[in-house]
Amino acid sequence: MNAPVLETEEHQALRAAVAALGKRYGRAYMTRVVRDEGHPDELWADAAKLGYLGVNLPEEYGGGGGGIAELSIVLEELGAAGSPLLMMVVSPAICGTVIARFGTEAQRRTWLPGLADGTRTMAFGITEPDAGSNSHRITTTARRDGDDWVLTGRKVFISGVDIADATLVVGRTEDARTGKLKPCLFIVPRDAPGFTRHRIDMELQAPEKQFELVLDEVRLPADALVGDEDAGLLQLFAGLNPERIMTAAFSLGMARFALARAVEYAKERSVWKSPIGAHQAIAHPLAQSHIEIELARLMMQKAARLYDDGDDLGAGEAANMAKFAAADACVKAVDQAVHTLGGNGLTKEFGLASLIVASRVARIAPVSREMILNFVSHQSLGLPKSY
Repeated sequence: MNAPVLETEEHQALRAAVAALGKRYGRAYMTRVVRDEGHPDELWADAAKLGYLGVNLPEEYGGGGGGIAELSIVLEELGAAGSPLLMMVVSPAICGTVIARFGTEAQRRTWLPGLADGTRTMAFGITEPDAGSNSHRITTTARRDGDDWVLTGRKVFISGVDIADATLVVGRTEDARTGKLKPCLFIVPRDAPGFTRHRIDMELQAPEKQFELVLDEVRLPADALVGDEDAGLLQLFAGLNPERIMTAAFSLGMARFALARAVEYAKERSVWKSPIGAHQAIAHPLAQSHIEIELARLMMQKAARLYDDGDDLGAGEAANMAKFAAADACVKAVDQAVHTLGGNGLTKEFGLASLIVASRVARIAPVSREMILNFVSHQSLGLPKSY
């Protein structure tokens, strides 16, 4: 697929270089990693060595000095090659961005170089069993005890905790003036006493495992708090907007991989006198998928540009729209690819069947499509809430 003409020469060069790296690994590599219950350590290390993992982080801390626009290109192209790195959504995009924007100088020097060169990773803990998409119902609390913080609560569906050096946990502290709880972010080391994890068995075939976390009176030093205790939602959404943009990139990569497999098959597979791709019943749905992918990418590029330009409010709307459009495009592309290949679409040889489950992820995580529609109806259209 040609690089979009709206991108700079530097972006096109980055896209081509990452595509070449992804091609060296491909779907077969990722399938083998999942089968062996391993992690894509080789690909992660190579991507880090080439500077791709930290392309969005500040240069003074070992990053590439770019933004989410560049990081989304990296994830999309790896996904299009069949070997996406889900931890990119979490470690450099969410955690790296939050620490770079709001962390202390000590936190930046401690974490950003490692996040940039791939030697350290960080998970992100926000989702709770009873809160769902309602971040205002988060029950994980943080209270002061002398100079320390003490965290108590539960998290669920947290990716990669087993390989992460720490987890950036969203808790809530009490505002001394109002008595209301406000969101705050804390760096919780993997081996912190009282911090335990339990793996959740998933049908999803991915190297990144999902965990339930329990924080039982986890004691943290004062400098575990990231940013201003009173900043609240500002800091939280500084991480959530990149998460949505990167989820869009993840979806677009998967959609492009599926579409490419289907197109290749439709060109070669003949049933009567011509390839099946000559028949409009096959060709038109594939063409429509291509259109939907391109439209979703444009919204993702808009969201990344707004975010990198510092327009958090504008980026919030665009990031949600990009995630919504890309997730739908991905589900449709995978479904049509499987349908195009028929029985072959369900074989391990073509690597599409496992994407049937994987493609659904972006429709429900990190926020459901219904909650995005709520956001757009309330924030963009000014319609009243029903809740």
